[in-house]
Amino acid sequence: MSEDFYKTLGVARNASADEIKKAYRKLAMQYHPDRNPDNKEAEEKFKEINAAYEVLSDEKKRRQYDQMGHKMYTQSGRGGGMSPEDIFASVFGSDGGDFFSSFFGGGSSRRNRNAPSRGQDLLYEMEIAFEEAVFGAEKKVTIPRSETCARCNGSGAEPGSTRKTCPHCGGQGEVAMQQGFFSIRQTCSHCRGSGSILEKPCQDCYGNGVLRKSKSLPITIPPGVDNGTRLRVSGEGDAGQRGGPSGDLYVTLRVRPHEIFERNNLDISVDVPLPFNIATLGGHIDVPTITGKENLKVPAGIQNGTRLRLKGKGIPSLSGKGRGDQYVRITIEVPTGLNADQKQKLKAFADACDENNNPKTKAFQKKASKFYI
Repeated sequence: MSEDFYKTLGVARNASADEIKKAYRKLAMQYHPDRNPDNKEAEEKFKEINAAYEVLSDEKKRRQYDQMGHKMYTQSGRGGGMSPEDIFASVFGSDGGDFFSSFFGGGSSRRNRNAPSRGQDLLYEMEIAFEEAVFGAEKKVTIPRSETCARCNGSGAEPGSTRKTCPHCGGQGEVAMQQGFFSIRQTCSHCRGSGSILEKPCQDCYGNGVLRKSKSLPITIPPGVDNGTRLRVSGEGDAGQRGGPSGDLYVTLRVRPHEIFERNNLDISVDVPLPFNIATLGGHIDVPTITGKENLKVPAGIQNGTRLRLKGKGIPSLSGKGRGDQYVRITIEVPTGLNADQKQKLKAFADACDENNNPKTKAFQKKASKFYI
């Protein structure tokens, strides 16, 4: 699924209206379902380019899309008002059936607007804690979505009633209009090209076959997910039309930063301050890990910025095979607030040291000596 309508149509962001329409016409011809029977990939591509054209061909929608960005715009539900067939008809001047019939030869291939259609996919963004991303969690989300009307079972017709032939188009789904020497066929506005109308619309859904409702759903977050991970919940999107299958729900995860841990793929890093005396003499310190406290051995003379590894204390792999490591970055803490006695002892320590106790300083002074002249 495309993340940018401009890329979907293959045009620049500053493309003119004519360039956008030209790009759409080319792609619509290439991926139209009548040209690609039983090709699910082509069908999905056809839906994508129609969704992109519906937004980019409308000046107001395009401005909103440019301002909000793809994810915010699509998440707000501002697009998707027309069906792909209606958009195709608005560009090519028919519902596509007569056009493709004349183009390929043979009988009419006008698509049946009463046929079942799949519901729209939904996108939900969820924020989770760092620990939930590591260990997994069970969460709940409440989403607004369309659901099949229980009263009419999605047919749109009041129980006991049926559909009848549209009196305006005689069941053809099209009406002919005379303009000068030309006869133009257009989609029937009364039945919207279906060729039939409801005898009595359902009292609950007003003939739509679906109702807008909110539903609470459990979401299982597997261990090891990362920021931006997208989970798919099959069949929990908008309900399909006229008995068609429901769309899917996609949950995009946003992981809150942790107060001390940082993540790099499957590894975890943590900065640990180390007292000056332990850095000099060596010893053992307790360090935090995502699974609890660990005792870590610090070698004598460790330098600031050194990284020590705790194997297998990182993030579990989403595949369930192994986990990363934790790295402890040492930050040596210089003591402050010394009293007179402490200062005196530290001075005596400094006097007792020679340049061999500070090899890095010795090497630097040797390189820098020429600049001291």
